[in-house]
Amino acid sequence: MINFRTLDDINFSGKRVLVRADLNVPMQEGIVTDTSRLDRLVLTINDLTQRGAKVVILSHFGRPNGQVVPSLTLRPAADALAECLGRAVIFVNECIGEVASDAIERLVEGGIIVLENLRFNEGEEKNDPEFAASLARLGDIYINDAFSASHRYHASISSLPQLLPCAAGRFMQEELNALVKILSEPIRPLTAIVGGAKISTKIDLLENLSKKVDALIIGGAMANTFLNAGGVSIGKSLCEHEMADTANEIMAAAHKSNCKIILPIDAIVAEKFEKGSANSNVSINSIPADQMILDVGPKTISLLCETVKKSKTIVWNGPLGAFELSPFDLGTVALAQFTADITDKGYITSIAGGGDTVSALNHAGVAAKFSYVSGAGGAFLEWLEGKKLPGVQALNI
Repeated sequence: MINFRTLDDINFSGKRVLVRADLNVPMQEGIVTDTSRLDRLVLTINDLTQRGAKVVILSHFGRPNGQVVPSLTLRPAADALAECLGRAVIFVNECIGEVASDAIERLVEGGIIVLENLRFNEGEEKNDPEFAASLARLGDIYINDAFSASHRYHASISSLPQLLPCAAGRFMQEELNALVKILSEPIRPLTAIVGGAKISTKIDLLENLSKKVDALIIGGAMANTFLNAGGVSIGKSLCEHEMADTANEIMAAAHKSNCKIILPIDAIVAEKFEKGSANSNVSINSIPADQMILDVGPKTISLLCETVKKSKTIVWNGPLGAFELSPFDLGTVALAQFTADITDKGYITSIAGGGDTVSALNHAGVAAKFSYVSGAGGAFLEWLEGKKLPGVQALNI
């Protein structure tokens, strides 16, 4: 359990409020192409400005490795944020020192400043206490509204909140309230859907979930590794053969915890991973030697929908197949639409997260119908892995 202050617990009138945001947004040729993260920041900023705060936005962008890289400036993000807010946002091309301090001093109550990329200073990623102290001198209160960056031991995430009164922003509050329900306070039966390409990138996730959930649906190329470990011939399918022992250990641990692991019982196969490639539906025990599994089949879709229907809480990370290419998106889309439909009817709580997962749900046109879709990637995964996130721990009271 995490106990944290929110914006409701603090008086912000006339205070310099440092808001750690995530302005690490998609950008092409200096133009922000997706404002989703900025849109989610609006609620916190509006709340603070309406209460008379001087709002100072802190963020990283890209990987400049402690160097000033002009192409990684936060100026375009600041301009895009101004459009999202419908009001002026001042950009300052320093993140510490007199230039930043003087700009904040001149800021009127209710005003907004975005400081330059924190990672232009090597002290950010090194979690340097002196850099954190330099940031702290710029503000009176610290607000973390960047759950997506809260798994990093960086100065503005883990050290800065120890130097100032701190609280969670509205977006962070929403994330934490949703995520606590997954593993700490779930309404059961609790089912996890985990897809993706490799077990090796999700060992901790699978091990932790197998101890926490009632059913674990495994899809994507990851399922091929489990099938192979169980003696199923998978043809030319993508598979981590060297992870067979790990897959069997996860299966054994799940059995011990009374967690039912559900693998595909039929599949859509093709000789090549190409758009419009000739494909067929076969039993999982009849995969042709010269073909590869690219999606789950209709019998598996029915099985998975039935499992979801019997559940009360769903957590989803990763697609079931190669959803980027038609027709190998059918399994992911069908399960996503079914889950969204029964969520919309109030039968289940559904929470999803991770970059590919969000893309898949958007592709299926159902992201808005899920109970909650996390805006985080790595932080969402580490939470599900049972790890303590430094940015969250720093807010704990």
